[in-house]
Amino acid sequence: MRERSNVFAGIALERNAERRDDPAWAAAQCADPHARFLLLGADAPGGRPALTQPALSALRWLDQEECRRFAPGIVPTYLGGDDDGPRFSLAVDAALAERAHAELGGAFVDLRHAGRHLPALDAGLFAFARAIAHWHTRARWCGACGSPVALHALGHRGQCTNPACGIEHFPRVDPAMIVIVGWHDRCLLGCQSHWARNHWSTLAGFIEPGESLEDAVRREVFEESGVRVGACTYHSSQPWPFPSSLMLGFTAAAQDPTLRLGRELRDARWFGVEDIVQGLAAGTLILPPRLSVAHQLIAHWLRERSGLELAQLLPDASWRAPHS
Repeated sequence: MRERSNVFAGIALERNAERRDDPAWAAAQCADPHARFLLLGADAPGGRPALTQPALSALRWLDQEECRRFAPGIVPTYLGGDDDGPRFSLAVDAALAERAHAELGGAFVDLRHAGRHLPALDAGLFAFARAIAHWHTRARWCGACGSPVALHALGHRGQCTNPACGIEHFPRVDPAMIVIVGWHDRCLLGCQSHWARNHWSTLAGFIEPGESLEDAVRREVFEESGVRVGACTYHSSQPWPFPSSLMLGFTAAAQDPTLRLGRELRDARWFGVEDIVQGLAAGTLILPPRLSVAHQLIAHWLRERSGLELAQLLPDASWRAPHS
């Protein structure tokens, strides 16, 4: 199951989407003595951080008493339930976050740290919580009439408070394709203009209205590199809440290897297996970290072409694409 290898994906949690609008059920979840609450700190350019245990090895979940103490009056957002009980998130301001940090210890960490260092379930729940918190900050006003929006369904549905409008709003996800393109024994990687020259990754781009995923793959690859793509096959997906994307991974075959760079890329090249192996060994090639599905797509191509495992060549990468 490829998606299980993708960071933030495959959360083993029952979301109970069909029950969130039931007031009695919702109240029971909020009052459950086994309920646990994830504290999200004040919004920042890098997004809301989450409180972790002092050893930074896991998320720090608040119990009911701690929730009342450190997030008074904050309405929790339901994430889902598992064998341990309901789980919620709480988005607080800087003062409440500092108070919780001072009294509980631990640290507030960003989502990239969580994706690399926390258990898979914790990283996935943090990603889920941050994505919905981001939507809350962007859905305060109705886009149709400008009136305030009230949240319902435990934070998963908004409704315009203007009786003459009353339209519903739901959390948005921005679909984007990301693809590893092959040509015989080589794969196509690009370097964006604002990256360091030794940083390379697969090509990616957002889906446009009225466009299929496959058409988006062909258009984006041609726009960025000038390469015409024929057959393309779905690989796996990854929630990418930076701030609200869903990455849809593909493999594709080029029809012609000729490169004609567009405006977004500083460079694009065809890499063979030896180019990757030698570049990683010499430190002249830096690939995306395991955090991203781009890493998994490159690992898939390398495995299919040579039987080599990217994780053995590079246990983890320090690469981080600016502005991603």
